[in-house]
Amino acid sequence: MDLILILQATIMGIVEGLTEFLPISSTGHLILTGSLLGLKGKFWESFDMAIQFGAIIAVIWEFREKISKIIMGMIKKDSASWRFAINVMVACLPAGLLALAFEHQIKSILFNPISVAIALVVGGFIILWAEHIQEEGPARVQSIDNLSLLDALKVGIAQIAALIPGTSRSGSTIIGGMLFGFSRQAATEFSFFMAIPILFAASLKELFGIREYLDQTHIGLFLIGFVFSFISAFICVRWLLKFVSTNNFKVFAWYRIVFGIIILITWMTGVIQWNSAS
Repeated sequence: MDLILILQATIMGIVEGLTEFLPISSTGHLILTGSLLGLKGKFWESFDMAIQFGAIIAVIWEFREKISKIIMGMIKKDSASWRFAINVMVACLPAGLLALAFEHQIKSILFNPISVAIALVVGGFIILWAEHIQEEGPARVQSIDNLSLLDALKVGIAQIAALIPGTSRSGSTIIGGMLFGFSRQAATEFSFFMAIPILFAASLKELFGIREYLDQTHIGLFLIGFVFSFISAFICVRWLLKFVSTNNFKVFAWYRIVFGIIILITWMTGVIQWNSAS
């Protein structure tokens, strides 16, 4: 296998794992990284989505005890376990249905570095706004076990914004939750659980889409991306859970704003030739 391809798959896997659960947009960073690395074509488009599977496994492993408890509770017909599972599924429906209906249009119009840069900047200011609201008083929802069906639906509607690359799936759910009265910890944890079904479905869809690349080289690249996505996501999830217990998200807001502005400046001045990765 070509060393350059190995390095490219490794970099993409690390970027996916590190950014998937932070409010900075994994899709946006993958589009930008792919543009810088010159990665184009159907395989790399599907590769970006397929390696999300590694990040999902990292979350499942981190929350394995709670997930097992919920599954056992559902088997025993525990109402709280069923309520939590239904909340997660309801929260995933709005964005999931719209993604199925408009995926092609979204990719053809918005999957480019400049759209990502604009979304990064706008999203950064929204995070600052959410943090301002959070500081005004105690959050209404302190635990994800106390969510109502309406709470779950509201976060699900907020997740629709994540269909715009650069907005961030985790960012839209976490910040959306905070705007609807969730504490940072509750919003972050619920975002993790929302990620499991929606990213699992997206990864399976893309894996099916790259079935034509079932040769030794492409399978090897996917496995490399998967492994590095899992490792970096596992580290990131544990770090983020500790971070939100004592910190706010303003640092991510300013990162988005500065990074987005840098992309726009380099594009306008021609310092970097940002091209669509498609």
